[in-house]
Parts: sequence; C-alpha cells; structure tokens
Amino acid sequence: MTPFRYSPPDLPLEVIHHDHHLLLANKPSGLLSVPGKGPEMADCLLARVQAAFPEALLVHRLDLDTSGVMVFALTPEAQRHLGLQFERRHMRKGYVARVAGHVAEKTGSVDLPLIVDWPNRPRQKVDREAGKPALTEWRVMRREAAATRVRLYPRTGRSHQLRVHMLAMGHPILGDPLYATGPALTAAPRLQLHSESLRLRHPDGGIGMTFKARCPF
Repeated sequence: MTPFRYSPPDLPLEVIHHDHHLLLANKPSGLLSVPGKGPEMADCLLARVQAAFPEALLVHRLDLDTSGVMVFALTPEAQRHLGLQFERRHMRKGYVARVAGHVAEKTGSVDLPLIVDWPNRPRQKVDREAGKPALTEWRVMRREAAATRVRLYPRTGRSHQLRVHMLAMGHPILGDPLYATGPALTAAPRLQLHSESLRLRHPDGGIGMTFKARCPF
C-alpha cells in the first residue's frame, strides 16, 4: 500500500453564506475538516475559516476525500443550537455520488448497522449485532455507461456511512481509496462524493434554511 501523503489543494476559501451566527463553506476534496496529527497536517478547513473568521467554531466534519457544504458556528450559542440539531437528526443533508455499475431500482434505502473495523481502521464495517443503527435513503439521478449518479440522504450520521452502505449494495463509490477496488477505484481521480445541500434551522429564530454547493464532478 502506498504511504499516505497529505497534499491539500491550494484553493481560496469559498464562503457560501455568513451572518452573525453562521458560516457555511464549500470544502474541497483532499482537505481535512480539522487538523490531523503532526504539523504537516495542520492545514484544514477549520484553520482556513478561522484565519478569516477567528470566532468560528466547529459543528461537524466531512471526510478528507468528500467535498461540499460544511457549517460553522460564529457564537457558542449557535454551536450548541446546531449541535443539538445534528444530535436530534433535525439537519437534512443531501449528497451526490457516482457509484460503480447500474443501480437497478429508482429509489431505495439501506438500513445496516455500522461499527469501526478495528484492525483496518479508519475503515468501518457492517455489524448486525454490535453496530450502531445507520439508515441511508437513495435516489437514482441517471445512469452512465458503467456507473450510476445517485442522490444520497443519510438519516443517521455514522462515520463513512454512505461509503459503506453503497459498498454493501454492491455499488462502491467511484474513486474511493478505502472501499473501492479495481476499475471502481481507478475510474475517477477522487472520491465521487459531494455534500450538495444542508438544511438547518437558523439559531436566531428557528427559520428553516437550505444551503447548497454545486457538485464539481
């Protein structure tokens, strides 16, 4: 296995929205959400956001290889409010993915509990006895020559949930360095998973708002 070398993309910070309570940014693929171990892995979206907005506070994360919408709080009150929305599953997240092969049905769901695969971490795996509940709803957007573009709606927030659930369906996400092999791995230069939309209730007044980042693939 080739040793991992962190080389984050040199791109300007893309702010989708900001006000007195919230900041939403579009995380590029290949950039950590938070610092990794060691100074060579200090560059991350949180650090880039805090360079422009020092008061920004972390609310959630996206995987290194996943791109798309991330929300940050700009006050401790907003951080608590948003954290509770994630905890109570009030957030609505929508992803776009390209997966290997042709998904036969138009819509469906995957309800498989997940747990960390300790000998192979950070990989996760399905474990029907000890795993934590995980539910993903999906809808086919269109079929390509050897792949399918789908929208994914996680109803729980387990680590690597979408990646493991698509693998369990027999349709790994293209370009996935952890779960795809052979042609599915080499079919794309990056993980074909993008956090396209995030719907939340604004901490000031509770108004529902949806934020989007255009899919780059």
